[in-house]
Amino acid sequence: MHDIWNPWHGCVKCSEGCENCYMYFLDRMRDRNGRDIYRTKTGFNYPIQKNRAGAYKVESGEMIRVCMTSDFFLEEADAWRAEAWELMRIRSDVKFFLLTKRPQRVEKCLPPDWGDGWENIFFNVTCENQKRADERIPILHELPFKHKGIMTAPLIGPVDIDEYLSAGQIEQVLCGGENYDGSRPCRYEWVRDLYEQCRKYDVTFNFIETGTVFIKDGKTYRIPDKRVQSQQAFRSGLNHRGRDISFVLTDAYGRVIPKEELYVPHYHPANCKECASRLTCNGCSGCGKCER
Repeated sequence: MHDIWNPWHGCVKCSEGCENCYMYFLDRMRDRNGRDIYRTKTGFNYPIQKNRAGAYKVESGEMIRVCMTSDFFLEEADAWRAEAWELMRIRSDVKFFLLTKRPQRVEKCLPPDWGDGWENIFFNVTCENQKRADERIPILHELPFKHKGIMTAPLIGPVDIDEYLSAGQIEQVLCGGENYDGSRPCRYEWVRDLYEQCRKYDVTFNFIETGTVFIKDGKTYRIPDKRVQSQQAFRSGLNHRGRDISFVLTDAYGRVIPKEELYVPHYHPANCKECASRLTCNGCSGCGKCER
């Protein structure tokens, strides 16, 4: 996908949400070990890669999800992180979505000139259950980031974040069920409660997928097809576009880039029509894979 940057791969499980990690599952399918952590060879410098015309492959204004097969604040990646930060500094015209289960490590892993945060960084913590929400969100509130969000995926239990949303720092909440080996069920009422909490504070809530096992009104649905999961999440009506999240992006000379010069997402007329992720994704990359 054009919106993912994996500067390193592999991870160490650290909480309940890791039990059935999708990365570990996919690595096993390739006869690999998800615990093997390594810097990617061709993907590390992805944000500054250029096309044949000499333009950046990642356009100004796009949002890039970082370390989707690892954790950006993983201790084993300490030697590579400074270089990754430098790439994000160079691409101050691009939004970088950081997600971690290790917020306790973040403060000591920030660049020395971080100050109160960089405008192009969107920092998120994973809260798969109430225990992890109560552990990680208070740390999130104390960290110096201009943009903050929460990922409740895989959602494996009810999560009440009302008191945290009331503080006004959280701009977005993403939610999804679990997939692949041993998928634990996600319940409709858990998602609905989070949706209602986010609506109360006008925070964007994106229910991206049901997961393989979804329970509603006492009935269990098994949905192995991720495209169908996304479609059902879209049809649930449990998505809310909250108050605008405004990123002040700049070019290499420090000039604020006008909105009309930034990337505008476009969508496939059929495949994107009922995709729940449409609320927060980069849109269609035009790769043509879904046509084949």
